Amino acid sequence: MIESTEIIAFISQLHRNDDGAVVLLDVRSPKEFALGHIPGAINLPLLNDEERHLVGITYKEQGQQEAVKKGFELVGHKFVEYIKRAEELSPRKELQLYCWRGGLRSNIMALLLSTAGFKVKLLQGGYKSYRHLCYELFEKGGSLCILSGMTGTGKTEWLQKLSDRNIQVIDLEKLANHRGSAFGGLGQLEQCAQEHFENVLGWSLFSMREGIIWIEDESRFIGKLRIPDVFFQRMLSAPHVELILSTEKRIQRIIREYGSFPTELLAEKTKSITKRMGGDQVKQSLDALEQGDLEGWIKPLLYYYDKSYMHGKSRYEVHMLQSIDTDRNSEDEVIQTLVSLSNQQQE
Repeated sequence: MIESTEIIAFISQLHRNDDGAVVLLDVRSPKEFALGHIPGAINLPLLNDEERHLVGITYKEQGQQEAVKKGFELVGHKFVEYIKRAEELSPRKELQLYCWRGGLRSNIMALLLSTAGFKVKLLQGGYKSYRHLCYELFEKGGSLCILSGMTGTGKTEWLQKLSDRNIQVIDLEKLANHRGSAFGGLGQLEQCAQEHFENVLGWSLFSMREGIIWIEDESRFIGKLRIPDVFFQRMLSAPHVELILSTEKRIQRIIREYGSFPTELLAEKTKSITKRMGGDQVKQSLDALEQGDLEGWIKPLLYYYDKSYMHGKSRYEVHMLQSIDTDRNSEDEVIQTLVSLSNQQQE
């Protein structure tokens, strides 16, 4: 049972106002905001990074009262700018806002904007309460079912097909801007900070209805980002459904995904796993790549990733519900089987 009732009520208000009627402001410093924020929030910092640093020093050396004075000294002349910016962001003058713990910064901004005619709701407990909710959701949020399978079986595509049919899905690779392998960052946006990855995962879990949530089988790290430990343990213990596809078709799928990237870039990524894959196998792969033989480039890589997949499965006691051969079953049959299996888990 999720215990963070105040933050749940606050976020539920945001979910009811997806038309943008209510704007969510994060009044922490830009550096704090960049590390992580409630998804959808807009940064309107009361103090910039340097000002926050100066106020912190004053607090340590002279105490809270002097720190408050220093804060007003630094930002008092900017109050009109804050009001104008808030009017640009919310013509209806309806705002929700938070700082780190729902303390001085958010109260000052709320008082200022309320005086200027805004309807303001403060998040009690601040951003810290949202982080607490995320940790609760990692531990208790939703019932998971894992879609597994060797590299190239199209797990992400099957997740999208489930989502297209209004079946609940969380695409961890999409949240992480990374496809999970040494080549997974190619063509992707830069990955966010770890803290914000956790925030968007928590938001995704909060957005789900009751029932099964399908998630792709992942290793602990997706690029530089780490799946939260308690959530990763839930993924390991959740029921798995394995997709099977022939090696030939997996190779062709990988060529479609990565074959258009520059040869130099593919070679660089291949070299990056030399220690794990082995020098001879990497050389074989690179030689084929240099000759324009993409199948020859992929085969040693696929052998390495298949071994890693089998090794990972042998390390944990995975509850495998069923394997589905996507070569021998139509799309509708695969989806039907997945839905049937997830329904069984809810009974």
